[in-house]
Amino acid sequence: MKLGVVGLPNVGKSTLFNAITQAGAECANYPFCTIEPNVGVVAVPDERLEKLAALYDCKKITPTVLEFVDIAGLVKGASHGEGLGNKFLSHIREVDAIVHVVRCFKDENITHVDGSIDPLRDIETIELELIFADVEQISKRAAKAHQMAKSGEKKAQIEAEKIDAIQAKLEQGIPVRLMDLSEEDHDLIKDLCLLTEKPVIYAANISEKEIGQPDSPEVLAVKEYAKAHRATTIVLCAKIEEEIASLDKEEKAMFQEEMGITESGLDKLVTACYDLLGLISYLTAGEKETRAWTIKKGTKAPQAAGKIHTDFEKGFIRAEVVDWQTLLECGSYNAAKEKGKVRSEGKDYVIKDGDVVLFRFNV
Repeated sequence: MKLGVVGLPNVGKSTLFNAITQAGAECANYPFCTIEPNVGVVAVPDERLEKLAALYDCKKITPTVLEFVDIAGLVKGASHGEGLGNKFLSHIREVDAIVHVVRCFKDENITHVDGSIDPLRDIETIELELIFADVEQISKRAAKAHQMAKSGEKKAQIEAEKIDAIQAKLEQGIPVRLMDLSEEDHDLIKDLCLLTEKPVIYAANISEKEIGQPDSPEVLAVKEYAKAHRATTIVLCAKIEEEIASLDKEEKAMFQEEMGITESGLDKLVTACYDLLGLISYLTAGEKETRAWTIKKGTKAPQAAGKIHTDFEKGFIRAEVVDWQTLLECGSYNAAKEKGKVRSEGKDYVIKDGDVVLFRFNV
């Protein structure tokens, strides 16, 4: 899963990226500091893995990972090439979801491209640029669709009408993710990788002083906007997150307690991303390796097995399943089996988050 970190210049994108990935992206008080996207791969925190590894005395733990892409600051006119905008927008097409960092803090020492703090104006600036870019993209498809429709073929004519309808809504300022499109409609435009079709998480970046305080008017405005636009909001202080990232485990716990931070920015982002994209993790455990596998909610056992190896899906016989907490309580897989806690599930079983699974297959 690839997440693109976007926003206006000087809102804290690269600071947040550094905090999450500890990749050392350059951070500076001027626009377009980040030109080529920085990429960081992050292990998803999962306490279940360590506990299961201890149960099996397993040395190798393989968590699932997220890939974060720090995309340069966008500005008004990006869709027409302002501030290298076309190049930056192309980077966003490659991600699965957008983490939109919104500046909600005031700091006279850090300039703002528009001269003042206004989260809703900033959000709308980015949103409009993404819409403009999508209009340009879909208008090219519309031209092709109408050319094909001239043949008189019914299917081509229907596709042209659907493309026109989507384009009309975009021109009205409606992002694709807010359109009530059918699965067939989404398939029709899938290859366009439209920017406004991607799910969005708004990261409201607050000051150190605001941690643990009631939400400011700026944060409340972001939350209200996100709710109305089928998006998610997390609140964090990128500067503090970056400081926390440089500490060891004990120092980190002490610092978070002192600051009143109950959940790290990474944990918040992971939870929000999984919810937004409808993802869960199932687990495999043994003496050689304990591992998390990310799948879509609703995935059935054979397809989940295919995440490990295609042979597992082709030759699927059954899945032996036990909840991770139940396994820990029983003390071992064999003990869980003896107590009747390990279930034998067939091809129609829908894998649940936290299932520990042993797949039986024959090739």
